[in-house]
Amino acid sequence: MNRPAPRRRRARSGLLVTAGAALVLCGCSSASASGPTSTTTTVPATTTTTLTPEQPGWTTLSTGPHGVAIDEQVFTQPDGIPVTVARFIHGNVSYDLHIGSQEPPTNGATLNPQSGPAVSTTEQPQLLACFNGGFKANAGVGGVETNGTVLLPLKAGEASLVINTNGSAQIGVWGSTVPAPGESVASVRQNLPPLILNSQPAADVGTWQDWGYTLGNVPRVPRSALGEDAHGNLLYAAAGYSLPVDLSGALLSAGAVTGMELDINPSTLQLDTAATPGAPLVARDPGQTRVADQCQVGWIRDFITVLSTG
Repeated sequence: MNRPAPRRRRARSGLLVTAGAALVLCGCSSASASGPTSTTTTVPATTTTTLTPEQPGWTTLSTGPHGVAIDEQVFTQPDGIPVTVARFIHGNVSYDLHIGSQEPPTNGATLNPQSGPAVSTTEQPQLLACFNGGFKANAGVGGVETNGTVLLPLKAGEASLVINTNGSAQIGVWGSTVPAPGESVASVRQNLPPLILNSQPAADVGTWQDWGYTLGNVPRVPRSALGEDAHGNLLYAAAGYSLPVDLSGALLSAGAVTGMELDINPSTLQLDTAATPGAPLVARDPGQTRVADQCQVGWIRDFITVLSTG
């Protein structure tokens, strides 16, 4: 694009798989002159793993040590526009904000090696997905912070993707619902006011001019957005020639309680996922023009990596 709740914690729910059993077997008989004949045998202790199962209506895109890590569903809007929503399962993934080689400008700041314009060698073995960030800096629609370094001043009232030092992430309104008191913030990516707040679409969601400059000044262009549901899952939504109301409608259908628009216009949308951690990436955005390994070879724009946990 060239212009224009508090953090939740949920335990994984899913399948309980027993990996071992703890048994103490005791065989006893009467004592003899030579002493007791009782014997005790110990079997290794019980270990359990909770796996997130596939949910009806959602198609699994990626799995990790804890089961489903990323899944997908298409929500067709009243105007006929299909919006694809990818869901990143809370607790099964972590996030990192990467700064592009050109956007946003670093102004000479030294970046963390894992926050540069390409996926780092440390991240690659756990890489499950990459998706695009927000508008260019000259749009003036919000700030950027990466690993404690502020590249663009953060603005109160703007929708914000907040990534914590432990890799978890949430979406909120800067200075209002995020950050939470005592929250250890690593990175922040802002972009416009909230598209969804408290499970309600923005009042001006039907005014497409409020949601960024479009090439050719036309209402319908490729658009992307990011939401968060009540379980702490992040939801990436993307559609071809669509309106802001299409994105908000799909995110609400997917369960979003908060949401923000990300980048728009052709050639900027980017979602790539891997079937398992470190496997080859596959392009997922409808009409995506960029190569699936764009975040691995390097990009001029900022993006977010999604990594497997455990």
